[in-house]
Amino acid sequence: MGEKPKPIFVATHPRACSTAFERVFMTQRNTLTSVHEPFGDAFYYGPERLSARYENDLKAREDSGFSQSTYQTILERFEREEASEVRVHSSQRAMPPIILVSRLLFHASSTSSRPIGKRLFIKDIAHYLVPPNRKPASTAPSLSRKKRGVGTSDLKVNGAVDGITQAPYPYNTDTESKNPTVLPMEILGKFHFTFLIRHPRSSIPSYYRCTIPPLDKVTGFYNFMPSEAGYDELRRVFDYLRSVGLVGPRIAGQAEINGHTRSDGAPRGVDICVIDADDLLDNPTGVIEAYCRSVGLDYDPGMLKWDTNEDQQQARDAFEKWSGFHDDAMDSRMLKPREHAHRPTQPPNRRTPPLLLFILYYYTNHFNVLFLLMALLIRADMYDGKMKKTKSVEEEDKDWAERYGEKGAKIIRETVEANLKDFEYLKQFAIKV
Repeated sequence: MGEKPKPIFVATHPRACSTAFERVFMTQRNTLTSVHEPFGDAFYYGPERLSARYENDLKAREDSGFSQSTYQTILERFEREEASEVRVHSSQRAMPPIILVSRLLFHASSTSSRPIGKRLFIKDIAHYLVPPNRKPASTAPSLSRKKRGVGTSDLKVNGAVDGITQAPYPYNTDTESKNPTVLPMEILGKFHFTFLIRHPRSSIPSYYRCTIPPLDKVTGFYNFMPSEAGYDELRRVFDYLRSVGLVGPRIAGQAEINGHTRSDGAPRGVDICVIDADDLLDNPTGVIEAYCRSVGLDYDPGMLKWDTNEDQQQARDAFEKWSGFHDDAMDSRMLKPREHAHRPTQPPNRRTPPLLLFILYYYTNHFNVLFLLMALLIRADMYDGKMKKTKSVEEEDKDWAERYGEKGAKIIRETVEANLKDFEYLKQFAIKV
């Protein structure tokens, strides 16, 4: 029997269409156990929280039900999920016992490399693992092996030390060189990391909308925090995992490099697997199939559809703690190509200038060549008619001002520009299909 594959960890930033992506793999209940954004519990609410969002709102932290969640308790949840992986799925309950037993025995005695049990599929926000605003990272206290000396404070439950309320970060714990997260590399190495990104011109306005009326009363996020955009943290986690060999050097969808070893002779890590949400929405079948190849999952066209009562109940149960953020994904029934494909640049002028035609004819001096070029231009125009035109900066600003006011539009534009370079950096690694 082969070695059990690592849990898949989809690291992303807010509003990256990640929940729609996650729903694809939630359909695979026979082989995958999905865990939805678990580290937010510790990041926002617990005694090791990194975020200041609820720092002065003890009631909100306690009402969340996660005020005692630490990074350790979340990892313990993963262990419990893995320990209970070998279950009889609902689709198997109707099987005659003899058939069910024979299937279980077959898997138990099989020499196939596929392991028994389910593989964890975790989707989470990368900045939940990283101190905000580029503060230096040190290991979460619940995961630290450092023994505290006399006179040092223990874990600060709800930020209270000697009766004085204060944020629990920074921690009085060890640091790891270049590790931007509060998880030790030993723990990061237990996961198979992949990455999901979306252009900030789409994600930032979407996130801003969740933090203003009327949606803020549903989400509980009453102010927009640019530090929660998440691109900087995602890039730094990505770069760190590459630097220590936990991902790469092979890029998913590209040819093998150096066989199964790196140039320095070390074992090859898992693929660099980055998904761009625009590519996903334009070509869900191709992108999901390529992703499955990269992470070692069997692709099934049925993954793109979730229209049973069981599918919908599973989504409600998984997403209820982040109310208001996942309504579109919860209401969806499938992932299909959007009507207008995304076009990253402005389309050319549809009208071919007469002067250009004259120049083409003058230099080719051949009507056949001219007609061929004209046909190609016409065909390109016809194809371009099916593409979604990307708005100009001026058009975006006008649209955002109409939706969120001049002040909101200014905040959105500044946040988009601040995160654009990190997006473009990660985009160069995206799967191409």
